[in-house]
Amino acid sequence: MLNVTAEGGLLVIQIDRPPANAVDGATSRALDRAFLRLRDDPALRVAIVTGAGPRFFSAGWDLKAVAAGTEVEDAAHFGSGGFMGLTERFDLAKPVIAAVNGIAAGGGAELALACDLVLAVPAAEFALPEVRRGLIAEAGGVLRAVRRLPWAVAMEMLLTGRRFAAEEMRHHGLVNRIVAPEALMEEARALAREVMRGAPRAVEASKEVAAATLHLALPEAYARMRDGSLAAYAAMRASPDRFEGPRAFAARRAPVWEERAPPGAGQRNQGEEGR
Repeated sequence: MLNVTAEGGLLVIQIDRPPANAVDGATSRALDRAFLRLRDDPALRVAIVTGAGPRFFSAGWDLKAVAAGTEVEDAAHFGSGGFMGLTERFDLAKPVIAAVNGIAAGGGAELALACDLVLAVPAAEFALPEVRRGLIAEAGGVLRAVRRLPWAVAMEMLLTGRRFAAEEMRHHGLVNRIVAPEALMEEARALAREVMRGAPRAVEASKEVAAATLHLALPEAYARMRDGSLAAYAAMRASPDRFEGPRAFAARRAPVWEERAPPGAGQRNQGEEGR
């Protein structure tokens, strides 16, 4: 159902539910536990979420189970972070990278929209087909598409349900880069390592402030950043790493961040969630 691997400061989350990596309540709750682990474990810095197999990132909600009456549309059924554990997890300051290995439809596209960085294979497709099923993309699609894409593109996605190619999504700014299938996870790990070169508190504060001020006018955004309500920003301001960075720069050496993962955290530990 879900394969979760800790690789030092990186948490790799793979949805493994053939044939389409569709998500039922149990899988959503397993994803919820994985993202809570990312949030709460100080040794973890970044997550990559991907799908198993060559065709699907995730087809989203398991509509066959819904039709069979075994799935209920209830917030508690999906976990504390909303559907797929991330779409309503607003307290996660650590970055999440989507490695989209195939079709991301419905909740799968909503999961990608909820991630901070998106890599995709050339054959990946993104779709929000809920209107064709008598539904709307209420696990964040109707809310995030208009924030992350041009209005007309988001409306076409939401109102027609058509599939958008990876190159279209790269052109419109949702996808950071397109990567050959055989190099997708290697590239995602390399991107995660680039993120982890930064000071842990600074990375978290950057995401937190950006998310909290996205739709504020600039004067109000400055005020919100400095009003004491943003925990990661306050932690960054109080961290010794704020002084280590300039010292390392002046000495022409690599910085040694105080909040590095503890010894032994770099060892690869494999496990499974939700089986």
